[in-house]
Amino acid sequence: MLRLVWRHQVGEESGARGPRKKWSVDEVVDTAIEDADVAGIEGLSMRKIAGKLHTSAASLYTYIPGRDELLGLMIDQVMGRVDLPPFRGVATDPDVVGDRLRTISRLTWQEVHRHPWLLAAQRHRPLIGPNISRRYEWQLSALDGCGLDDVSMDHTIALVESHAVASAAASVNARELARASGYSDAEWWQVNEPILSQVMQDDEFPVSGRVGTAVGEKYQAITDPAAVYEYGLGVILDGVRARLGGVADIGGTDSP
Repeated sequence: MLRLVWRHQVGEESGARGPRKKWSVDEVVDTAIEDADVAGIEGLSMRKIAGKLHTSAASLYTYIPGRDELLGLMIDQVMGRVDLPPFRGVATDPDVVGDRLRTISRLTWQEVHRHPWLLAAQRHRPLIGPNISRRYEWQLSALDGCGLDDVSMDHTIALVESHAVASAAASVNARELARASGYSDAEWWQVNEPILSQVMQDDEFPVSGRVGTAVGEKYQAITDPAAVYEYGLGVILDGVRARLGGVADIGGTDSP
């Protein structure tokens, strides 16, 4: 599989017997990505992709060993479609580091919205492919030389990326719920707000009633995933800037 995912660097395995392949591995993977963008990966199968390519599943197995391997190739190929803006020079200014981390976060947020199936694909062990490797190198280059040690650099990227993925998941799920139910969040709030106002009495739910009302009035919904994402990202970046500015010790602890 490593040879397969790094095929453009090391070349495809030679000496394979059988008829000349009609499709390239890239074309097979691109077809799977197009299908997953529309239908998700729950029903993804080698047989289904073979049908889209007008070939047999047995023929497709001569390209890729199986479904899990196909998913790994899909993830790496999707990551190679994004232009990564270069981070030039060493960033020692905490605000510059914050801007770079914001760029990394938003790229992940947008990527998950373009390819929601990436959320379900997270439970599959990723291949250490060329595009995943280039993405990690690019992410780390945003922090290299800023004052964090190597482990803290890795943890900072993991924190920023995991927040973006979790927030994007909430946003994608809200969008899918609105589509499936036929009600937007604003329409749901308009119907349910009068009842909630009656049952969320001040004497029983004083804090949550007040806060829920404030959020509902602001967003005309229970919450706004994009606003929560931006707030959380701001808190994370404040923490990183504080550490770089010497307000807190750089490094952290080894365990929760």
